[in-house]
Amino acid sequence: MSIFTEEQAKAILDKVVKLSVADECTATLAGSVDGNIRFALNNVSTSGIVSDAQLIVQAAFGKREGIATINEFDDAALERVVRRAEDLARLAPENEEYMPALEKQAYTPSPTFNAATAAITPELRAQVAADSIDPCKANKLIAAGYLSDGHSFFASANSKGNFAYQQSTNFNYTCTVRTEDGRGSGWVARNLADASQFKAGDDIQVAIQKARDSAEAKALEPGKYTVILEPAAAAGLISFMMFFFDARQADEGRSFLSKKGGGTKLGEQVYDAQVNIHADPWDADAAVLPWDETGMPREKHDIIKDGKVSYLQYSRYWAQKQGKKAIGQPGNILMAGGDKTTAELVKSTQKGILVTRTWYIRMVDPQTVLLTGLTRDGTFYIENGEIKHPVKNFRFNESPVIMLNNIEELGKPVRVSGDESPFVMMIPPMKLRDFTFTSLSDAV
Repeated sequence: MSIFTEEQAKAILDKVVKLSVADECTATLAGSVDGNIRFALNNVSTSGIVSDAQLIVQAAFGKREGIATINEFDDAALERVVRRAEDLARLAPENEEYMPALEKQAYTPSPTFNAATAAITPELRAQVAADSIDPCKANKLIAAGYLSDGHSFFASANSKGNFAYQQSTNFNYTCTVRTEDGRGSGWVARNLADASQFKAGDDIQVAIQKARDSAEAKALEPGKYTVILEPAAAAGLISFMMFFFDARQADEGRSFLSKKGGGTKLGEQVYDAQVNIHADPWDADAAVLPWDETGMPREKHDIIKDGKVSYLQYSRYWAQKQGKKAIGQPGNILMAGGDKTTAELVKSTQKGILVTRTWYIRMVDPQTVLLTGLTRDGTFYIENGEIKHPVKNFRFNESPVIMLNNIEELGKPVRVSGDESPFVMMIPPMKLRDFTFTSLSDAV
């Protein structure tokens, strides 16, 4: 069994905490049932279900702490993992930044569980693969994609009486469609809370159309262009930037939010006034757990308001050192926008480039958040409000900070999951001026 009820989880955690003789003990119990199906070359290649649960025990004597894990839950196993954590704590050097276990917290549940997503079956996964593959076969195209879904729970308790429990679900789909000669590529992805909203047969048409339309790509000179970034393309850059909203980095001069000579840019105008980003664990479209990885309660709060920096993340240690309030790290990034679709932004563009996706993004300069990466899976030239022809992919060198100072218009936000990003994100398509493309790429 990998999904424990609240009663079952609490019984195990209470037993663990009671067994410990350490000064402080924190125990977390988490489990999941994760399903997946992968297809390539118009055939299913792998599928399966992974079911697991794990207990993590952290024991502390003063500022010495030890951590041990186990995936057995009988009384002997619980005794064993507690003693192991305590033994490791006794051997560990003191951690000068150790923070005591949290006092009892009040967590307001968030809507992270969806019954339709939790009820996904192997038959449904197979149908998603078929609905993706069959239209591609009919159009002499080649599909490769991946669907993952999961039902999980997380529970935590400590020796000061704090306890948390909540169940969650997740659903992620991505598919790349190529022409048989490999010259055209299209892509579509969906990150959803409610799997019943997903129709692979409809979404695959987006990737099919882009694969067809991108096959005769023409070279365009690198330079600065007006671009329309689809939400997934913008998310790849914005998610990188959000890692720098850390107060300690800013205070120590290691961030783009550090001021020369000391201090931070909290409260200052750093972005275009159209930029509004906030976090809200209870958001109906992008809910996340109401606590972060350290157990701190999350809050609804502005991150950027009318272009001004409204928030820096203070860890418990750094907040205590600086005399500030610590709150939980955001789990979602919610960016405001307008009402237009990507297609409507294209119609209002005289000349520009439409970017489906950004990929292989890497940091160049953390002081300015200068990033480099590639466009892929459908890049198109726009003229007089119409897509005229596909263009070869580019390498870009761009900072999301500069990018968000060059906004011409924002569209309607949609839920996306950025590559390598821990955030659930609501990001609008963006029309931006002076986006920097530095060279061409032969990749499709």
